[in-house]
Amino acid sequence: QVQLVDSGGGSVQAGGSLRLSCVASGVTFNGYFMGWFRQAPGKEREGVASINTLSGLSFYADAVKDRFTISQDRARKTVYLQMNSLKSEDTAVYSCAAARSFSGYVLASSKYNNWGQGTQVTVSS
Repeated sequence: QVQLVDSGGGSVQAGGSLRLSCVASGVTFNGYFMGWFRQAPGKEREGVASINTLSGLSFYADAVKDRFTISQDRARKTVYLQMNSLKSEDTAVYSCAAARSFSGYVLASSKYNNWGQGTQVTVSS
């Protein structure tokens, strides 16, 4: 059974940085998309970034491109989200998710069937 444990959230001022971590267990970590999603109060969940664990190719939402970086440590079955130049609009609960490789839009939450518990990120201006 796939289990994801995400962590690393916190409170920072605008312009600051945070690094989120997601440790996976119960998976081979090959041939998966590992993604980060976020949900702000009163808003729908949105995809932030995703990485193909086999090829290493990464994908980003326009809102975070050039500020966020997704990476992986295959030996530790861990995916990271480095968030720089944080803005108040980045405030949300961030969750990692996993799905076996699929075709189509990689930041669609409906494609993912395994989820972490979420970690709160709060950015104050």
